[in-house]
Amino acid sequence: MPIFLENFLQALVAGILVGGMYGLMCVGLGLIFGVMRVINFAQGDFLMLGMYVAYYLVTGFGLLGTSLSPFAAACLAGPVIFVAGYYLHRGLISRVTGIRVVSAEGEGHYAQLILTLGISLVLQNGGLILFGSMPQSVRTPPSSSAWEIGPFFGGDGSVFLNHARSYGSVIAAAGVVGLHLFMNHTRLGKTLRAAADNPEAATYMGIDVDRAHRLAFALGVGITAVAGGLVGTYYPFQPYVGLDFVIIMYAGVVLGGMGSIPGAFAGGMTIGFVQQLSTLVLPTQLQNTAIFVVFLVIVTFRPQGLFGRSVERA
Repeated sequence: MPIFLENFLQALVAGILVGGMYGLMCVGLGLIFGVMRVINFAQGDFLMLGMYVAYYLVTGFGLLGTSLSPFAAACLAGPVIFVAGYYLHRGLISRVTGIRVVSAEGEGHYAQLILTLGISLVLQNGGLILFGSMPQSVRTPPSSSAWEIGPFFGGDGSVFLNHARSYGSVIAAAGVVGLHLFMNHTRLGKTLRAAADNPEAATYMGIDVDRAHRLAFALGVGITAVAGGLVGTYYPFQPYVGLDFVIIMYAGVVLGGMGSIPGAFAGGMTIGFVQQLSTLVLPTQLQNTAIFVVFLVIVTFRPQGLFGRSVERA
């Protein structure tokens, strides 16, 4: 029993730390869907770009030159991908989103799916050409060190907090709190919310809906890129790594409630808990199976998600 309790507590702590970073990447996707109502198949590949931006900032520029430099690089990956996402939306995605496609068949969703899937394929294969297929990682001393909490159970058990995951989860939580304050207490954030709630009414009030969508898309991919840089401090990556996380992101967003930023973070935390706790009874290869079992149970009893609202649209 003491061994089981020690393993349970260790998995629980790991679930909190990993879930925080999952929550941040889910928030980026949730922001895009909440404002634009666009299912972005390329979101996992922007996560991959965030990993590589952080990697090259550390290895190519020797950023800060300290053990915490990978975390600073992860934060700087956000603005880099923000700019890329802004101009990508302006050049391509704006053609199939916004007011101009409201009257189109399916409100432009068919074109959006095809376009974002095409962007995903271009980013994956372009990354393979530029970065190669060799797995990389943002090596940092905190990745291989931990704080010990304990001992418990009469001196026979302890819980270890990995430094890299701990720093990453704190940065992720701070990012989500900052985004929540931005969306609810700034004029620009309220503009994004208005464009999400009713684009036509927002247009009549003088809000540039296309610009709001552009900012939401850039902000969403930038947030996910930060999460990618944080995950890259302990998880090896290559150009197709986005496929490993895009399912987690969509599951987290749906679990939390489509369009809800706190819900997306809670959904990501839930995924982290389930993934880590499942290792107590299942092999690593079946972690995703456990995730989707819990996903199906929650959606069966609460189809709108944990924080979603059940509404009837006219």
